[in-house]
Amino acid sequence: MKEGGKAYFASDFHLGLRAGGDPSERERRVVSWLERCADDASSIWLLGDIFDFWWEYRLVVPKGFTRFLGALSRLTDSGITVHYLTGNHDMWMGGYLEDECGVRVRHGIVREQFNGHRFLLAHGEGLGTGESRYRLLLALFRNRFLRALYSSLHPRIGVAIGHRWSLRSRLGRGEHTPFLGAEHEDLINYSKLSLESEHTDYFIYGHRHLALMHRLGEKSRVVLLGDWIGGESYAVWNGKEIELIGGD
Repeated sequence: MKEGGKAYFASDFHLGLRAGGDPSERERRVVSWLERCADDASSIWLLGDIFDFWWEYRLVVPKGFTRFLGALSRLTDSGITVHYLTGNHDMWMGGYLEDECGVRVRHGIVREQFNGHRFLLAHGEGLGTGESRYRLLLALFRNRFLRALYSSLHPRIGVAIGHRWSLRSRLGRGEHTPFLGAEHEDLINYSKLSLESEHTDYFIYGHRHLALMHRLGEKSRVVLLGDWIGGESYAVWNGKEIELIGGD
């Protein structure tokens, strides 16, 4: 890992999604950003839903994303650590990106320290929600037996089903939920509860498709990274403070 550089955080590229603009143009914007990050980054954190749908079979991965995968490989070859935290659209990540691109794939919640500051990093799906239907859906998606059963489908069928399901989501239909107010935002409420048991300086999440920074008390911040469907937003840690670029 390169020493003394910045840490960059981004999420929700939804590469391959045909709603919300040309997916090839979105991939080029992402690659351009990654190349700019390479100038001063020590690490890059991709917090889930990087692909709109990703399913790895033992010998088959989804078609496309050549420019993006090449950019990841150039970054890791240069000594920059790239962490990939899976989201609800790409939780079925296997070993392909690790083996071929040198990316460190991680699942669930990750706690890290940067220059003595404590960070909690996650995509954010299911955290703080009281919606039992959504929690059940996530449990089904994560079930090992059901995943093995799905993998028995021919890739032409399995990948097609995945893309069709994604287009039925709110994002695929072009729907966005505005900021609900701090007391009604699941990720902010989850962060508040987390602070009761362990201090954290920065909570950084994807998933919500809002780019904003919210203060929790005097010392903690919640950072929602937004998405790259219409624009581009990300956060940067410079060793002393965090900045949200492209947000409110």
